[in-house]
Amino acid sequence: MMRNILFSAILLTLFVSCGDKKSSQDKMLLDSSGSINNISVVIDNELWNGSVGDAIRNVLTAPIYGLPQDEPMFTISQIPPSVFSGFVTKNRTVLKIEVNKDAGVEILNNVYAQPQKVIVVKGQSREQLVGAINDNASKIVKTFRSEEIVARQRQMAKSPHNFTSIQKKLGLTIQFPSAYRITKETDNFFWIRKDITTGTTNLMIFEVPYSAIKRNDSLVNQIVKIRDSIGKAHIKGRQDGDIKSDGEKIESYMTTEDSYAPYTNITMVDNKFTIETKGLWDLKADFMGGPFINYAIEDKINKRWVFVEGFAFAPSVEKRDYILELEAIIKSVRIN
Repeated sequence: MMRNILFSAILLTLFVSCGDKKSSQDKMLLDSSGSINNISVVIDNELWNGSVGDAIRNVLTAPIYGLPQDEPMFTISQIPPSVFSGFVTKNRTVLKIEVNKDAGVEILNNVYAQPQKVIVVKGQSREQLVGAINDNASKIVKTFRSEEIVARQRQMAKSPHNFTSIQKKLGLTIQFPSAYRITKETDNFFWIRKDITTGTTNLMIFEVPYSAIKRNDSLVNQIVKIRDSIGKAHIKGRQDGDIKSDGEKIESYMTTEDSYAPYTNITMVDNKFTIETKGLWDLKADFMGGPFINYAIEDKINKRWVFVEGFAFAPSVEKRDYILELEAIIKSVRIN
């Protein structure tokens, strides 16, 4: 009996000490760093300048759909393995190429810093490496994209807003920084805006009846019709209401740019069926426009669709990171 108790105590001590060791190792990791949408690619120069490097660039720097100018999905920095040490290893997102190993892709967390996502691509030859990259392209992009969304949400959580009317009127919570302000508010509509160096980033939050959207092949047209009606009612241009020289009143409001076909995708937000739409907006009778990202979230319990849209006005500058911030905000929605 005494021997069994002693043996159990030893096992418990070993288990706790191992747990403490793992916990202390986690605590020893330094904080990760790196700009949003910036990936370190650890690969030797010869591979980088050949077919393997081309495959990586094709996947990670493909242009983002829904922006007025071509912008790469990620900014990438090549680092030879011989210099990948010290502070260089602390980037939040790392793609590592390893040769002379069985082909495959491995996704690791918090290897050199925390939080950190490291994707390791392995292969015995260039052909195997290229194949592994191409075969896992969507998984690689989704992994890094999700990490960037979470990173942006962490940053924004450091200065949260304190508005309560959104939850009271629409029955949902959404996280965005205190730099945003409510520009317009009704019983079922919010326009929220933040000033940036060259313009503004904006959010629209509103609801429509459940019967307003039918699940069929015309989802794009339905979404465009709804957002255009909301834009006409609530998002007015600077000259709206002015009188022309011929006495006619000017109508200026936000609408969907019809020369650029919007893109739709089915996704999930708050574990709910969601229609994602990306495209361009402009102001009728004005010279303003930019990209938008729209999410129509199915709320069966409350018999409605909740729309949350982000749109940016930032002429003459890249808009990729602005849209990522808006997407990070939208994906924080939780419906009561």
